[in-house]
Amino acid sequence: MMNNDLQVIRHSASHVMAQAVKRLYPNSKLAIGPAIADGFYYDIDSDITFGTEQLEAIYDEMKKIIKENLKIERFELPRAEALELMKDEPYKQELINDLPEDAVISFYKQGEFTDLCAGPHVSHTGRLKANAVKLMNATGAYWRGDSNRKMLQRIYGLAFNNKEELEEHLNFLEESKKRDHNKLGRELEYFTTSELIGQGLPILMPNGAKVIQILQRFVEDEEERRGYLITKTPYFAKRELYKVSGHWQHYREGMFIMGEGDLEDERNEVFALRPMTCPFQFQVYLAKPRSYRDLPLRYSETSTLFRNEASGEMHGLIRVRQFTISEGHLAVRADQLEDEFKGCLELAIFMLKTLGLYEDVSYRFSKWDENDSSKYIGGKEQWESVQNTMRGILDNIGVDYYEADGEAAFYGPKLDIQIRNVHGKEDTLITIQIDFQLAEQFGMVYTEANGEKVNPYVIHRTSVGCYERTLALLIEKYAGALPLWLSPLQVSVLPITDRAGDYANKLVTELRMAGLRASADLRNEKIGFKIREAQLQKIPNMLVVGDK
Repeated sequence: MMNNDLQVIRHSASHVMAQAVKRLYPNSKLAIGPAIADGFYYDIDSDITFGTEQLEAIYDEMKKIIKENLKIERFELPRAEALELMKDEPYKQELINDLPEDAVISFYKQGEFTDLCAGPHVSHTGRLKANAVKLMNATGAYWRGDSNRKMLQRIYGLAFNNKEELEEHLNFLEESKKRDHNKLGRELEYFTTSELIGQGLPILMPNGAKVIQILQRFVEDEEERRGYLITKTPYFAKRELYKVSGHWQHYREGMFIMGEGDLEDERNEVFALRPMTCPFQFQVYLAKPRSYRDLPLRYSETSTLFRNEASGEMHGLIRVRQFTISEGHLAVRADQLEDEFKGCLELAIFMLKTLGLYEDVSYRFSKWDENDSSKYIGGKEQWESVQNTMRGILDNIGVDYYEADGEAAFYGPKLDIQIRNVHGKEDTLITIQIDFQLAEQFGMVYTEANGEKVNPYVIHRTSVGCYERTLALLIEKYAGALPLWLSPLQVSVLPITDRAGDYANKLVTELRMAGLRASADLRNEKIGFKIREAQLQKIPNMLVVGDK
């Protein structure tokens, strides 16, 4: 979280940058320019491509504006006058038109530059320090994040209280680049990509595949110890399954669909790759009648899933279109809900501590957005009731969480265990969700002692989440030098001379029989070279052998 003073500085820096852009490239149209975790950005519609040369010119103009020490003044206007003031700024006009009728429409003025803004800002541009501001790069960004809208240019910048803080952050960014799994993971041969295969479809090389195999076996064994029953379900299904679950109505844009003609025409056979496993595992529950004595039922599966992520969202192993997840679903009675939810969280925490990621996470209670209820199934009273139940469970457990509206699944609220990559981008690593609707949608019931048919609650959960994302975070956390138990190669045997080759091979065989992952470096190279190579490959143990 950034403090308020830094937020004001960064927000003000975004206005100074926008003013510099308008001075240099007056035909440019401004969109939005907020403060963010490490700095600020501004989305701009311009015929000019903002490359290194243009960013340098913009920064030089920013220094002039800071030196001019322009007073920054706030004022308000009625809607009609606000639209007239922004008549040459179509994006600002759209933002004004989208404001509620009773909204206060405020502006900030500095010199000749005026911007639509809620504020706050520093009192004068001179309050910023030019040597504590730096423009970083420009990327593409769809207007309002909508891929159907125009692609704008987003200029990113950094802003801090002083030069020392900026330099400290730049050093952090340099270290982050060294740890970036997208770079380090390729260098260490964990994964690669191919244009022939496609974006968001990484290929796990032997090192990466081995780590995920180790994780998968560990997770499956641990889940079995905790009473989970393993299933294996198909990778795709007919459209009709997703209509029952609601994915067809609420998640179709995120799915890969296989079929021809009108997708809604019942005469056409249409299939879709699964984005989640829940509707498949529900069929296991439905295979026979269930009694209250059968519950809780805990199903687990190492699931391969497919999601049609936007091209601009994909990054290395963090966000991909095909991935593997430690997925599970629990059918529970109402009186079992809190204990089973707690058990899911305890499993997740156990995994995080084992992997060394526990100290890096935060907890988000993701709720529905009652102002956009079309995204969800169920009514307001149902959602409020279940969210209050979940809040009570979290409070009883003692989870230190924050709440976020609009982040729930379409069928229920969830606890998201959040983590940041080395660049500060936050992603969800593990989720635990309370589902109060899909059991009814699918006709899942159990018989109570009195003979009454009752829908169970369903808990959707993961234990380490997406294996690919977890691998990426481990590479970044340990800078490629994974803990011994996870290292794809644990021991490298390095013979000094060719004469020691046979002994090195014998030693490798013995190590492998003892359950260690070992290999011999038999290349005709000097021992110093072999040691250096093993160090670069982050191999935790080297055994040097020679004639003696």
